[in-house]
Amino acid sequence: MAYYAGVDLGATNVRAAVADGDGNVIGTYDRGTPRGPNGIAVTEAVLESIRGACTNAGVDPRELRAAGIGSIGPLDLAEGAVDGPANLPDTIGRIPLTGPVSKLIGSDRIFLHNDTNAGAIGQRFYSDRNPDDMVYITISSGIGAGVSVDGNVLTGWDGNAGEVGHMLVDPHGGRTCGCGKDGHWEAYCSGNNIPEYARMLAKEDESVETSLPLDDPDFSAKDVFEYAGLDAFADHVIEQVAHWNTVGVANVVQAYAPIVVYLGGAVVLNNEELVVDPIRERVGNHLLNNVPDVQVTTLGDEVVLKGAVASALTDGTGDESRLRS
Repeated sequence: MAYYAGVDLGATNVRAAVADGDGNVIGTYDRGTPRGPNGIAVTEAVLESIRGACTNAGVDPRELRAAGIGSIGPLDLAEGAVDGPANLPDTIGRIPLTGPVSKLIGSDRIFLHNDTNAGAIGQRFYSDRNPDDMVYITISSGIGAGVSVDGNVLTGWDGNAGEVGHMLVDPHGGRTCGCGKDGHWEAYCSGNNIPEYARMLAKEDESVETSLPLDDPDFSAKDVFEYAGLDAFADHVIEQVAHWNTVGVANVVQAYAPIVVYLGGAVVLNNEELVVDPIRERVGNHLLNNVPDVQVTTLGDEVVLKGAVASALTDGTGDESRLRS
C-alpha cells in the first residue's frame, strides 16, 4: 500500500494528513504554530505533525512515498525553506522544510508550495469538474492567490507567484501593509488589517458614533462583521472592504482570465454573505472580458492541506494524469 503526506503550515496552526494512493485521508494531526524561539521550532512542529498524522493513520513515516507542503511565505524554493515569514515574529527567521521532512520519511519527493498554490492544486484535484483556467484566492490573516493557466499552476522561479495581496489597489496609499509598502490590497481587507482599517476610517471622521470596540487591543475583524446591520459605522467599514476586495479580484481576473474564482480563508468562510456576495455582484462592472463564476472553495478550511496531499500524489502538479499508486 502506498501512503502520502500533506502539511499545511500556517501562521496560526500546523496541520498534517496521511492519505492512501487514491487521496483518501486516513489520519490527521494538528497543533499551534510556534512563535519562537526560532525557525527550527517551527520545523520541529512540522515534523511532529507528520509523525502524529502517521500514528493516527497507523503508518510508519518511512512508509510515506512523498510529502507535499503548503506553507506561508516567502519561500526560498531552491533551499526548501521559508525565509522571514511576514506573519510570525522576526526571531523566527528561516524555517527549513524539505530537507528535514525528507530525512524523516526517507524520500526526496518533497514538494513545497506557497499555501495558495497548494490551495489551487487541491481545488483542481478534488473537484468533480474544474476548468484548467481557475484561481484560488484566500482572504485570511493575509491575502494570496493560486493561479492555474492552461492546467498549469503558476509558481514563479522562486515559488512566490500569486502574492496578489501585495497588489496596489489604492494609489493614494492610505494604509501601510505589513510588508512596509503603501496601498496594498492586504492592508485593507485581510483579517489582520480590517481592524486597523476601521480605526483609520474612524479617525477620518471624528464625529463617528459606533459600538465597535475600536480602543480595545483585542478588537478584531470578527467584531466588525458581528456588528453588521446593527451599527452604521460597521456597515460602512464592510462596504469599504467589499469595494477593495472587488478591485483586487477584478485585477486578478483581468490578468489571468479564469473561468472560475474560488474564494477561501477565514474571512471568507466565516462571512460569505458579507464578503463573497458583493464580489459576485460587482466584479463584472470592472471587467473588459469574461466574468468568472465566483464561488466559495468546496474544500473549506482543508483546501491547503488537501492541496498538499494532492501535490504529494502527483509529483507536485495536481495533475491527475500523474497520479501515483
